[in-house]
Amino acid sequence: MLALLAVDVQNEFSPAGLRAVPDHDSALLRIDDWVRKARQLKLPIAWVKHHNRPDESRAFVPGSWGAELSPGMGCETGFGDERLFVKDVFGAFTNSGVEEWLRSVGGTDVLIVGFFTHMCVSTSAREALVRGFEVHLDPEATGARDLHDAVLGSQSADEVRRSAVLQLLDMGAHLATSDSIFRIASAGACA
Repeated sequence: MLALLAVDVQNEFSPAGLRAVPDHDSALLRIDDWVRKARQLKLPIAWVKHHNRPDESRAFVPGSWGAELSPGMGCETGFGDERLFVKDVFGAFTNSGVEEWLRSVGGTDVLIVGFFTHMCVSTSAREALVRGFEVHLDPEATGARDLHDAVLGSQSADEVRRSAVLQLLDMGAHLATSDSIFRIASAGACA
């Protein structure tokens, strides 16, 4: 069974947040499209929020505006099973209960969307792959930021996002399209 894994779809990545992502608005629209499709198909949805530890930065402080899910995102009833999970590391599967919940709902495939593509989305995808889940990604439903290093140079947010997804595809993840996801959801098994 296919499940949607929405990783860190939080206010902190919006233009007013401390971790603003250049393509936030378009990525959020694409994430919302996937959420609506998942709900139409009554697929399970795992909502994963990041909370920084007390000794970390001012971003993602529990109870703050930045740590809250973006407007319109979060659990709703009347569709498939939806749960909220909280993590304090990059990966959604580490000490969160996500894996156990996915297995309890019969999850075999995960469509991962969210922010940062190169950090929490990538780590969560890698964790899912090594746990035997089929991983599906829609690059347009993720977002990254520009990266700069004095020695290695710079990459734009788009280059960072594309690079992270390319690496995951090389590890066995799949690009998600509406058609491919519909086939997996309809079959109830891996494609």
